[in-house]
Amino acid sequence: MSRILFVALAGLSVLTAQDVKAPTDVKPGSITYEDIAYPYPVYYLPLTVYGQDVRMAYMNIPPAGQPNGRTVVLFHGMNFGGFYFKGPIEVLRNAGFRVVVPDQIGFGRSSKPVIPYNFHDMALNSRALLQSLGIAKVSIVGHSMGGMLTARFAASYPDMVDRIILCNPIGLTDVRWQQPWHSAQEAYQAALARTPDQNWQAALGTIQRYFPNAWKPEYELYVRILYAPTLSSDWPRLAMVKSIYQQMPYLDPVVYDWQHIRAKALVLGGEKDGNNFPALAKHIAETIPGAELALIPNVGHVPHIQAPEIFNEQMLKFLLP
Repeated sequence: MSRILFVALAGLSVLTAQDVKAPTDVKPGSITYEDIAYPYPVYYLPLTVYGQDVRMAYMNIPPAGQPNGRTVVLFHGMNFGGFYFKGPIEVLRNAGFRVVVPDQIGFGRSSKPVIPYNFHDMALNSRALLQSLGIAKVSIVGHSMGGMLTARFAASYPDMVDRIILCNPIGLTDVRWQQPWHSAQEAYQAALARTPDQNWQAALGTIQRYFPNAWKPEYELYVRILYAPTLSSDWPRLAMVKSIYQQMPYLDPVVYDWQHIRAKALVLGGEKDGNNFPALAKHIAETIPGAELALIPNVGHVPHIQAPEIFNEQMLKFLLP
């Protein structure tokens, strides 16, 4: 039986109106995020996938102060890279953890090959990274798409995982029987047909949905990060890569992985992440043997940014002995 915990949040702000025209001060952005600041040095693991030589970017952050001998891996969401984990990294390293933050192939500073993206390969690549670093056992915190990857990794490699946190995971249901199939080619053509204003509106709408009724000016940074690559001459490659990996929740559901997870688990998330998120999150916690559930009221899809103090408290309470 899962344990349901509601934690309080104060100081909500109201989402402000945004200009739907694209700003003129955004420069074309690198599709491998060289122009995005990462909180720690980025290293690269060479891999060969589907006959293509690629490299997987990652941060490998040592603990601050007295090490506790444990490692935490942070798995990012679909519209982010490891750069947005700065807050959790600091909290974890100050608690004595080593922290490893990969950018999955196709995301962040990693290569952008046109391949059939799936969670099995992502888990396999992540295991290869950990093996290259000599790490045999980890705890994992996975946000959004990273929550799906966390489930696949924990179910596939149970001997490597002791604890997991699924933070506002997507893929809460098997949507194959709920919506029609759309090909990657359709999505790709639609992406290339959008105007700059439409690309800005799409990026803005995505980030606004992540922070319902709680908009802050600093959140525009994430809109700009999504928008800038659409101005690049390399945008067609990234548009195709995105069109492929956005199919993963449809093609590669993880709802059947949950019952096979043996690691100690916490489902943690902002309760305003869609109308049905609390009930669906409860279902995940009830399906994973012995899992716990913690919901943060009035918080959306990215609690480690919107409500960092509450998120960090829940994260450390679960991960520490």
